[in-house]
Amino acid sequence: MSFGIDVRMHYRLGGDPLVLLVLEAARCAGQTVLDEHLEIAGADITRIDGEGGLGQRVWARVEGDDLHLRYRATVGVTRAMPRLEQLEAVPLHALPGDVLSYLRPSRFCPSDQFQTFAARRFGYLEGGRKVAAIRDWVAEKLCYVPSSSAATTAQDTFVTREGVCRDYAHVVCALARAAGIPARYVSAYAPDVDPPDFHAIAEVWLDGAWHMVDATGMCGDDGAALIGVGRDAGDVAFMETWAQAMCLSQSVSVMRLPN
Repeated sequence: MSFGIDVRMHYRLGGDPLVLLVLEAARCAGQTVLDEHLEIAGADITRIDGEGGLGQRVWARVEGDDLHLRYRATVGVTRAMPRLEQLEAVPLHALPGDVLSYLRPSRFCPSDQFQTFAARRFGYLEGGRKVAAIRDWVAEKLCYVPSSSAATTAQDTFVTREGVCRDYAHVVCALARAAGIPARYVSAYAPDVDPPDFHAIAEVWLDGAWHMVDATGMCGDDGAALIGVGRDAGDVAFMETWAQAMCLSQSVSVMRLPN
């Protein structure tokens, strides 16, 4: 399956011309960037590696007060989507060092606050069956409502039982980590996101590899084109600025392309 991606952004910057962007599709296992073009009017661009070695971040020093950006790409996605219930957990002592860190609490995923609940609600399950139960619980209990803010944590969402994809992914990560399964936050492009926007999902470490978990249900069998990964949304925000920035317009379009 191939996706056509088209992102347009226009922001008024608040005096600091330096912007950090995480919006280019990653070159990684399971997906191939067939072509891409990033245009930022009047900007000097520098790329660095993304969090966890997946994807890249783009430093852009913008000329003037306005950020005018367009990103277009064609991405072929070939990764398999096995049933979570068929996957086994990896013993803690066998986890790679770079995976072990995704068991720990983070700013938006305070997993240590969920250990009692995770043990009581999901403790009778193992491995992928436990993750599937977490996914289904989040899907059932949360309502998809744009009510959260950039400061909302998984604990906040657990109480209010509502939020957007960012919040769903944070709760999945927090519960999986609390249950002893490494989980990381993923930013991605997916064609069925409604309303169209950057999408957030989780990935869990089972059977020696990362596997997608989307409690919103908006990633179908096609999967998604990954952009970046991190402990939570703070690691992979699509744009960071060091002064106030005002959104004047933004659109994200992801379409399935004929094979």
